[in-house]
Amino acid sequence: MAYPFQLGFQDATSPIMEELLHFHDHTLMIVFLISSLVLYSISLMLTTKLTHTSTMDAQEVETIWTILPAIILILIALPSLRILYMMDEINSPSLTVKTMGHQWYWSYEYTDYEDLSFDSYMIPTQELKPGELRLLEVDNRVVLPMEVTIRVLISSEDVLHSWAVPSLGLKTDAIPGRLSQTTLMGTRPGLYYGQCSEICGSNHSFMPIVLELVPLSYFEKWSASML
Repeated sequence: MAYPFQLGFQDATSPIMEELLHFHDHTLMIVFLISSLVLYSISLMLTTKLTHTSTMDAQEVETIWTILPAIILILIALPSLRILYMMDEINSPSLTVKTMGHQWYWSYEYTDYEDLSFDSYMIPTQELKPGELRLLEVDNRVVLPMEVTIRVLISSEDVLHSWAVPSLGLKTDAIPGRLSQTTLMGTRPGLYYGQCSEICGSNHSFMPIVLELVPLSYFEKWSASML
């Protein structure tokens, strides 16, 4: 999860988030190089005398500064489109979880099981135990197996919500009357926190999401105890 004064992204926990981090670094390097070139050009214009007035009619220069930006845009667009299609692709999910947004809590249903569903409310500040995080802890965590492809179906029963977990690179709108889907696969066990990322009313700030990724054997024991 995030820590105070953090400047970068949270550590990636899924292959998609790792790809997003690489794409961010790739694009940031291009922006840095362009900014350095522009700053260098401006400094030259301010500190040197303009003696080459004939360059105002240089076809070669105009050709270069037309083609070069197009190449840069292609270098940004191709990796972006690749990641976009990867995020939309769902290959044979082993587990499906349906998430419903309410004002102001989440409800979850494991559709592969006959009767496994629960509501997830934020724990009030006065009821927190030592070491628990304010505005992020819930009474029922979403327990999921790691290294397994999981499909998440997301919708809402009242207003717009947004189910977002930054460490997994997930952010999907929960829209009333529409069933959205996304996929996740955690690469390591742990607790991963998120929040509703769509302004949905007065208690919008009190809709945390907590995913607990565990080994498959532990998940099977947990699901058996919940039935």
